[in-house]
Amino acid sequence: MKPIVAVVGRPNVGKSTLVNRLAQTSDAIVHESRGVTRDRSYHTADWNGREFTIVDTGGIEPLKSDDVFATSIRDQALAAAEEAAVILFVVDGRTGVTEEDESVARMLKRCDKPVFLLVNKLDNPDRENDSIWEFYSLGIGEHDWQKFREVMAAAPGAIRYVCIDVANGYTEAFVAFVKKVRETYPDIVLMAGNVVTGDMTEELLLAGADIVKVGIGPGSVCTTRKMTGVGYPQLSAIIECADAAHGLGGRICADGGCTVPGDIAKAFGGGADFVMLGGMLAGHDEAAGDVVTTEDGVFKRFYGMSSRNAMDKYAGGVAKYRAAEGKAVLIPARGPVESTIQDILGGVRSACTYVGARRLKELTMRTTFVRVSMQLNEVFGKAP
Repeated sequence: MKPIVAVVGRPNVGKSTLVNRLAQTSDAIVHESRGVTRDRSYHTADWNGREFTIVDTGGIEPLKSDDVFATSIRDQALAAAEEAAVILFVVDGRTGVTEEDESVARMLKRCDKPVFLLVNKLDNPDRENDSIWEFYSLGIGEHDWQKFREVMAAAPGAIRYVCIDVANGYTEAFVAFVKKVRETYPDIVLMAGNVVTGDMTEELLLAGADIVKVGIGPGSVCTTRKMTGVGYPQLSAIIECADAAHGLGGRICADGGCTVPGDIAKAFGGGADFVMLGGMLAGHDEAAGDVVTTEDGVFKRFYGMSSRNAMDKYAGGVAKYRAAEGKAVLIPARGPVESTIQDILGGVRSACTYVGARRLKELTMRTTFVRVSMQLNEVFGKAP
């Protein structure tokens, strides 16, 4: 039996033209109007001496489409994808990524089949590289998954804790990835994020996460709120996400926003089970970062993972379709971390005694938040 290759995509991206070219025929109907192709059609093709069956499908439109045939066309395309060994996902490089493209991408991710993304209609070589980058956001590909599998296989049983960390946890592809990791590795402790709302916290926990990472924009070297306008008050996010997580027996990790020990106490008081610290620990001897010596003293370089520095080091540079959402700073060398840890532990312990919490887990039950206009008395200057 010859292998089947399905060609899918939204209307008018050039699916039928591609089928005709590969099959060396004109059987597939080509027209500038939408919706001309409705049923799937089968054609025999040959590639370097290997025969296969290529299936042309109608353009997939959103479920809310006014086209009375949209549902049946979508069902036909889904049927072709299900029976295919390989799927060719065709998009229009001139128009860029559309909502329809994203809808098709979400559908294909659920098929669990090899998918090749074909960016069509880029006839000008001078514009090709500038136009193609944004299509990476469709997330078609198994590179990250394969790399993760290789790491886990290289140290069987040695890796017990895994964190799946993305800037934006509000995508179906991310939830699907978390679910896949949990199904494949049922015994690991899995943390996933970042999100800032209760509904998405529940979604990730139901997908298989044990701990949900909370925070968009509060980090000391994060510029997401400045670059995108997107964010959420961190303490509000902690309170909301903790309430959702604990109702399902899950946990949350507060990620970002702490500058002094009192902020850590507030995070625990708001319901956080874990608190991540970046800027408070940066610059110490034990912290990573290049040592930089200037006429003003000795510094350590500290940068966010969405900064240009991180992208250049780990991803070959900032992709052309996006902007850096982090910054790099030089922090005066702070010596051993022990004294900072003592300050943090001392502050949290004192917070517990002030509110009558005998254990850290009691802190959230003993905490009441009050909005104030000023927190510190700075008549003699700012506290160190």
